[in-house]
Amino acid sequence: MIPVWHPSPNFGPRRDGLSPSLVVLHYTAMQDAAAALDRLCDPAAEVSAHYLIGADGRLWQMVDEAQRAWHAGAGEWQGLDDINSRSIGIELDNRGDHPFSAPLMATLEILLAEVLRRWAIPPAGVIGHSDMAPGRKCDPGPRFDWARLARAGLAAPTLCERLFEYPSPQALRARACAAGFTAPVDDDTLLAAVRLRHRPWAHGPLAPEDLASLAPAAPRA
Repeated sequence: MIPVWHPSPNFGPRRDGLSPSLVVLHYTAMQDAAAALDRLCDPAAEVSAHYLIGADGRLWQMVDEAQRAWHAGAGEWQGLDDINSRSIGIELDNRGDHPFSAPLMATLEILLAEVLRRWAIPPAGVIGHSDMAPGRKCDPGPRFDWARLARAGLAAPTLCERLFEYPSPQALRARACAAGFTAPVDDDTLLAAVRLRHRPWAHGPLAPEDLASLAPAAPRA
């Protein structure tokens, strides 16, 4: 897939010799793709991404993949920070309060397959902004179809088996940490971030299904 080249000045070199090992998905939370493109290429905004996908499926590239786009901000994943230096950022034309369009999702699947292949990134390396910045960010939000990406082998699957482990905050944190949610946030914020990714329809107190949505934590040596 050949994107439309629309360069942004908001980028720099990846730090410490890092190369992409993650893909971070965002929604634009703007009226349309044109408005998002203007902002992502505005030097005063100091924000960018490598790609933007419009609701009609159009694809723009703003930053070369080898460079560090300014899309993720503060946060961490699997105990690692400076996510910008470790990732490819993809912005999706969506306000966050409605479903993602079929043309957008089709383009995203093609683009993700190419990016993962180019950089040898496993499906588990495709994460949401809310995964690495829980409490601070909530995109791509509860309307995003993670299950579709998982079925295509483009994101980690969510485990659906029912577990009988007592759903304590400590048990959730252990599983969440093993899955990559290592940002230092309180229990409620962590639960909200896990649900945004795996159970966006869920409400109320911590439940066994919240633990079931995450792989079991590795046993301690």
